[in-house]
Amino acid sequence: MLLQGKTAVISGAASKRGIGLATARRFAAEGARIAILDIDGPAAAEAAASLGPSHIGLACNVADKASCEAAAARVLEAFGHVDVLINNAGITQPVKFMEITPEDWRRIQAVNLDGVLYLSQAFVPHMRARKSGSIACMSSVSAQRGGGIFGGPHYSSAKAGVLGLAKAMARELGPDGIRVNCVTPGLIATDITGGKLTDELKAKIIEGIPLARLGTAEDVAGIYTFLASDLSAYVTGAVIDVNGGMLIH
Repeated sequence: MLLQGKTAVISGAASKRGIGLATARRFAAEGARIAILDIDGPAAAEAAASLGPSHIGLACNVADKASCEAAAARVLEAFGHVDVLINNAGITQPVKFMEITPEDWRRIQAVNLDGVLYLSQAFVPHMRARKSGSIACMSSVSAQRGGGIFGGPHYSSAKAGVLGLAKAMARELGPDGIRVNCVTPGLIATDITGGKLTDELKAKIIEGIPLARLGTAEDVAGIYTFLASDLSAYVTGAVIDVNGGMLIH
């Protein structure tokens, strides 16, 4: 098992069809203990219970620094140590550039970018003390290609910010034994895309994907597993595309 004896924290992992819960399932299968963090506390607890009795689910608003610190304290109290942090929580909004309001801008930036900062800050002191840790951050192909699928320009901006933040973290935290990497999924079939993806639009998108299919949550979970495990012990500051070839660069 790739993660035997490790403990992992995954944010935004309560959605039944989401990447976060798929990752939690994969991590548990690989031997890890999981703490699921989600703004919906009862859903987080339910998701953790579905993995087994050794896992926990807690309420956490990643856009609020105090909430992140409180969740980190509870996780460390329960598990004693944390090896892996998956900054997976995110939200999107399909609007055009001129339609973005100040409130929309702040909300999208807060969850997608501020959340990476605050939750990482909550766990980095512990990882630094142990001289060990792996942090993986959710960005998006939207950050690389300038949107054009579901998320608006403010979403692309936030996810591009995640790339810059994670690379800077990797450079600064490397001497402390902490690796930081990013995952950039393409179009993944989750609850976020559910209801918006018509058969016509799906067919049009697949025409531009060399692997000729949409991605699944499990596709991304596999990459998170690699980054969490010792298989990636010499990988930091990397950006790993999971897009079926939608963007080749």
